Formats: sequence, C-alpha cells, structure tokens
Amino acid sequence: MTLRSARPLLGAALILPLLFVTACGTTQTTGDASTPSAAASADCADDSTATSTGPVSLTDAFDRTVELDAPAERVAVLEWQQIEDALTLCVTPVAVADAEGYTTWNSAEALPEGVTDVGTRQEPNFDAILGADPDLIIVEAYTAEDEIIGQLEEYGVPVLTTKGADAADPIGQMKATFELIAQATGREERADAVLDAFDASVAEAKQTVSEADLVSDSFAYFDGWIDGGNVSLRFFSSGSLIGAIGEELGLKNAWTGEADPAYGLGITDIEGATAIGDAYLLHTSTNDAESDIMPELATSEVWNSVPAVAEDRIAGFPVGIWTFGGPRSAEQILDAYVAALTS
Repeated sequence: MTLRSARPLLGAALILPLLFVTACGTTQTTGDASTPSAAASADCADDSTATSTGPVSLTDAFDRTVELDAPAERVAVLEWQQIEDALTLCVTPVAVADAEGYTTWNSAEALPEGVTDVGTRQEPNFDAILGADPDLIIVEAYTAEDEIIGQLEEYGVPVLTTKGADAADPIGQMKATFELIAQATGREERADAVLDAFDASVAEAKQTVSEADLVSDSFAYFDGWIDGGNVSLRFFSSGSLIGAIGEELGLKNAWTGEADPAYGLGITDIEGATAIGDAYLLHTSTNDAESDIMPELATSEVWNSVPAVAEDRIAGFPVGIWTFGGPRSAEQILDAYVAALTS
C-alpha cells in the first residue's frame, strides 16, 4: 500500500520550489567543488549524553499531543532533514523514505546500511513502514490537516508531525524540529550539546568573516534549472535557512524579491539576477552534469554583466550540502560560507 502525497498545492510560488527539491535536491556544479566529509554520527561512539526514560508526552509542530510509554527507539522517518536529525541524535531509524536520495544529497550524516527503504517521500509504502515495526513515525507536514497524518494514525502507530520550514524564523524552526525529535527519543541532553556546538560555530565563523577583507558585505545564494532552453534561477531569501545563516555571519542578503512563506525561495530569470548589485554570488553544487546551468549562464551577456560574475566573486558550495537540513547541515553551510568568502 502506498500513501497519497502529503504535499498540498500551495500556489505556484511554492509548488515549483517544492517540486524541484523533491525531484533533484541541489542543482549546480563547479569543477573544483569538493564533497564535505559525512559526519556519519562518528561522535556517537564517544557520546556520553544521557537518554531519558519513562513516559513521553509532547506537543508536536501542529499542536497535536503525542503520548509514548517510553522514548521511541524504533523510528520510521519520512523526510531527509528529520533523517539527518535522528542520526545526529545517535538514533538510527529502522525505516526511511528515499534512502538513495538522502545518501546522494545529504552528506551531513551517513545513513548506515540495513535501514529499510520505504519508497518515496511523497508516496511511501505503508506496508514497508509497518513491516519495520516502528514505535514512532516521524513525518513532515504543511498543515495539521495533511492527509498523511490521518492515514498513518489509522494503523495505531504514534505519529510525530514536524514542520518543514518557516520563513519567519528559519534557524529557529530548524532547531525546533531537532529538539522535537530529541524529546520523542529521549535525547534532549544530546540535542543541547549539538545546538551549543552549532551556536559556537556561528560565533567563530562570524568572527572569521568580520576579519576578512571583503569587497562587499552582501551575498546572494541561488540554484536553478533549465526548462525548454530557459534558465530559471531560485534565490534564497532571508527567510531561507541558507539566507538566515548568511545574515547570522553579519552579511546582508541582496535578494529582496518575492519569496514563499515556508522555505523563503524566490524564482526569477537571468535578468532578475541583476537586482543583487555588487553582492557575492554563491550557489549550490552537484556532480550531475545534466543539471549544470553554469555553462548556459556563461553564454548570457546579462549574466556576465553582474558585478560578482565579471569580477570572479562567484563560488559554488561543496557537493552534498543539504540546504534544508538540520544542525549538522547548517554547520556545513557555515564552513562553506567561510571558505567561499575568505579563500
């Protein structure tokens, strides 16, 4: 049995970004981009944080009460950010959606072999989920009425719903999702340690950037795709996780155009890129040559007139950074900002 898509129609501004994220994750490529090493929860072997015991009662992202007799140990996870979060908390899921896609696009935490793959994130196979015997299913939803929630609850397994993104506070939302999964699995102490380390990394990266001799104090981050010979660019506004992290470093986000209220993504064409002024241009990388829009952009006179392009102040982030991830992905983003702006 497969579940129907949990992703509602939210309007053209959001449909295109979500479809694009679902289809291929990251999009750009540069020849010298290196793949960041996967954390692979390597520090879990030395983790000394405690796991709480006893009954769990929590309120999830949509004000639903979730009751567990004990912290969840056998979790099925149906979205990539939450897979990463579970692994960071030293909890290996018994089942995940789209394991191959996760492994391809998210290098922050390595998924161990042997985890059951239950199909796509949009239509996971329910029989496979039940066959993994989870004591909790973690899903991502956009409203409390998402059909996937009711479908799963019919089978008597507790469901924890998380909110994928919130452009009003992207870093806060990323942390909240991580902390929610920590509560459900009894790993609050571990979560505190990870988030303290993230905050320390932000402070360190901000200091490094402030001491750098930058040509501009502004940045613009983008990815994109080619459709029918036309290049579409997707800029990450202040409401995106990438955009918010850049601003935490003391930089200004030059993309101020319209963006969706969840992921903070705005779609434009090559001409629209001229609105970023003299900002540094940063973008997502991939090893997939078919997704590489940079050669096509290079043929555009308008693109070459953008100051960052003309002055060679454009850089691709390393392959394998999931721009919609958890704390570990966010640390990779910090490292990528520092490397791009100070090298």
